[in-house]
Amino acid sequence: MAGRARHHRWHVERGQDVLTLSRCRPARFDLAVEAVLPVMEPLRLAHQIRQDMWRALRDLRGFAPAVRVARSGDVLHVTAGGAVAGPVPRAQAEAAIRAVLDNPANRARWQGYAKVRAHV
Repeated sequence: MAGRARHHRWHVERGQDVLTLSRCRPARFDLAVEAVLPVMEPLRLAHQIRQDMWRALRDLRGFAPAVRVARSGDVLHVTAGGAVAGPVPRAQAEAAIRAVLDNPANRARWQGYAKVRAHV
């Protein structure tokens, strides 16, 4: 059971129109890339971005991903990145995060998974 509990160690901080998902508390953004996305369910979106970012940067030692999603009108401002323990090739790592955020296939998958559902 201990292994299973490990998957639930993500910290979620909610504020007015802002959600932050991180491994560490408080969330740190030593690396950060921003993007604007259409409105989706923020927690589901944050988890999807975190997973894809982790896959892209899994070889970056000491990386703890974090995603902040802030709603502004009819768009979401996303900050993706996280904390890094030790030296990091910053430009290369941020380019990898940018590639995740700008990938049209990722965005389509995120929208399908995190779309806002109307209450009936």
